[in-house]
Amino acid sequence: MHPEQAPAIIKAVRTPFRFRAVGSLPEDSPLVGRVLVVYPLVFLVFGLALARFDLAAVARGLATLVREPDVLINDYLAKAGLGAPFVNAGLCSLAAALILLALRVVPSGPALAVVFTVAGFSLFGKNIYNIWPVIAGVWLHAQAVRRPFSEFVIVALFGTALAPLVSEVSFGFGLAAPWNYVAGAAAGIAAGFFLPPLATHLLQLHQGYNLYNVGLTAGFIGTVVMSVFRAAGIEIPGGGAWAKGNGGVFIPVLVVFFSSLIALGAIYGPRLGDGLRGIIASTGRLVSDFPRSFGIGPALVNMGVVGFLGLSYVVIVGGDLNGPTIGGLLTMCGFSAFGKQPRNVLPVMAGVWIAATLSRYSPSDEGPLLAALFGTCLAPIAGRYGPLAGMLAGALHLVIVVNVGYLHGGLNLYNNGFSGGLVAGMLTPFLEALSERRRNRGR
Repeated sequence: MHPEQAPAIIKAVRTPFRFRAVGSLPEDSPLVGRVLVVYPLVFLVFGLALARFDLAAVARGLATLVREPDVLINDYLAKAGLGAPFVNAGLCSLAAALILLALRVVPSGPALAVVFTVAGFSLFGKNIYNIWPVIAGVWLHAQAVRRPFSEFVIVALFGTALAPLVSEVSFGFGLAAPWNYVAGAAAGIAAGFFLPPLATHLLQLHQGYNLYNVGLTAGFIGTVVMSVFRAAGIEIPGGGAWAKGNGGVFIPVLVVFFSSLIALGAIYGPRLGDGLRGIIASTGRLVSDFPRSFGIGPALVNMGVVGFLGLSYVVIVGGDLNGPTIGGLLTMCGFSAFGKQPRNVLPVMAGVWIAATLSRYSPSDEGPLLAALFGTCLAPIAGRYGPLAGMLAGALHLVIVVNVGYLHGGLNLYNNGFSGGLVAGMLTPFLEALSERRRNRGR
């Protein structure tokens, strides 16, 4: 963003909400801001409805989520029923949205991606207690380098991938209160403090071909922390909670959810066709801010369409709909404002499916199912180098992601982002060399 743009953007954020987009990000920021607030409220009300508006039951469920270990995979729907996890998702994502708006961060693709991702992971690992120390750590980093927190807030919110560290130290080490809370907060603050510079540096490893760059960063931090724990003789058991079935409950709800995004995009979006063609033609490589480049209307439509693709995959392979898989769908949806689109996600998902079918895994198993959804972080590879490259990336991602979790012991919720960064870092130099050779032949 150029300095001279700032006054216009801030003015747009303060402008009352319009009903229809005009196609320019400064003017349309209020519309994006409305989406950022309304959908977390939808999660919140949906959770209350599932709990039959029994506030006491919701409170008990939230207390269970806070006290439970949160290393992968800890499905909140298996631990606290259906209502409390969605209330938790609504509260956490609403907090993320309000932080962004309070800091006057331009509501655009990164904001949509981070709010929907926080909502998704608040169904299996993030909660109203464990996200705050990591955010505080990034805030302290901003103070230390004397930069506005608004420059780092997106990293802070994505960095809540390390929230399980806070829960494990607080409740898994047997420390007495209040020292357990002090130790948990200190661990989260320390992890958050190191996130911004590492995230910037590690972006060079994959050159923007892994959309979950903070997941790669959190994977390295989690690996270091887990190595220290193991050296001290501290073992952290895995999560292991996974709710089965639930298709009859959630399929209709998700259909309405994704349809609402498409409908909103159609209502809000002038020049919808041109914007969608631009999105489909883009590679998705970081930073691909679809609302900024093509308008909020086409971006919302793309979010709904990609969400439907993910849901269709889960249904076709016979997978469960639970906290982790719905989290995967919400993350796919959010990042469809920030790099994902049908042309670049389908090859990666196909590659995961082929690898799972030809190996000892099944596409409906927990690991391969999540790899197909979250592994679309590698979508820019398909967008840049073609569908065969995307399929290769997806296949490699599956065989790597089911093994790298041991390194960080489940402390990094974005395990697929960690694996995706490694895959992209290894694969893209090879693909670029082949591409360069073809270009030289064509001269």
